[in-house]
Amino acid sequence: MDPITILGIVAGTLTTASFLPQVIKAYRSKHTKDVSLFMFILLFVGLCLWLAYGFIKADLPIILANIISIFFVSAMLILKARHG
Repeated sequence: MDPITILGIVAGTLTTASFLPQVIKAYRSKHTKDVSLFMFILLFVGLCLWLAYGFIKADLPIILANIISIFFVSAMLILKARHG
């Protein structure tokens, strides 16, 4: 793997992992009143567009980071629907 791909994977891992604490907190507390639904909807749409871009460019770091991010954001949206 070349250094640019490694850089992309590390950057994608860190930005994707940034969602995890919020998802865990919302799951444990069952409280999402203060979480912005509109922000997560916009984020979900943006991530889907980034994923499409990643597939068009055949860019593995973009594809992987956005698939995982979409999973976490979807979890937040589900938690928001149930507990928000």
